[in-house]
Amino acid sequence: MNVAARSSSGRSNSYLGRNRVRIVADGYGDPNAPAVVLLHGGGQTRHAWGSTARALGEAGWHALALDLRGHGDSAWDPLGDYSLDAFVDDLLAVAATLGRPPVLVGASLGGLTSLLAAGETAADSFRAVVLVDVAPKTEPEGVERIVSFMGANPDGFASVEEAAEAIAGYLPHRPRPASLDGLKKNLREGRDGRLRWHWDPAFMRGERRVQASRDPDRLTRAARGLRVPAMLVRGRMSDVVSEAGARHFIELVPHARTVDVSGAGHMVAGDENDVFTAAVIEFLERLEP
Repeated sequence: MNVAARSSSGRSNSYLGRNRVRIVADGYGDPNAPAVVLLHGGGQTRHAWGSTARALGEAGWHALALDLRGHGDSAWDPLGDYSLDAFVDDLLAVAATLGRPPVLVGASLGGLTSLLAAGETAADSFRAVVLVDVAPKTEPEGVERIVSFMGANPDGFASVEEAAEAIAGYLPHRPRPASLDGLKKNLREGRDGRLRWHWDPAFMRGERRVQASRDPDRLTRAARGLRVPAMLVRGRMSDVVSEAGARHFIELVPHARTVDVSGAGHMVAGDENDVFTAAVIEFLERLEP
């Protein structure tokens, strides 16, 4: 089930996922065109895909950028269920409304969700998969750095500028943006007037949080089960997916392609969006009709 309306960034869509959690998405391009579903990383929102989603729409695709459950404008799960199974069920519910198998583009947590959905379901459920700096084999230190950043500042920030300082410390290689308008979309104001990241705190601290659900053996089996075209886009500066991790993925999925994006870390689309988007469009253009 979905409900469509207009928003300033695209067509706003609403879907019902696991536990009837409302999943919000922005659609770009012709809704009747072949679909590409974009899933962001943990702690992000659908706005992380804005430039890429618009470019895909202009290139003739129907790009659908989701807010994962508990993130952005999607609902918080009343049971605090942020397991990988919950994210996968949400994705399957959205895909079932699209009429034909979509391509999946998933970064980090969104990539894990995409890998499991495509690797554990029927081969004709999805058309192709693009994993963005995530693979069955990841570097523990890089993952821990992400978790530490997300768990910092539980009391929020006094201003958008203070939040920007925290991001600058986490991503020192990335030039600071001229405008903080994009960052505002990743923050929500609490009753105390403080700004906090736009996701449910239970996503990090609940017993059913995604970190407790990560299963390398399951991810490996899912990768081996991929029967659709696949591509791994890795940030060359990434501390999450190493060259060895990329090689391991190719051993599991011999038909997959890999792309290394120089100048990019784990947040590939944010670090080098034009290069990333061009790589995705080139991959899509090679798919069979």
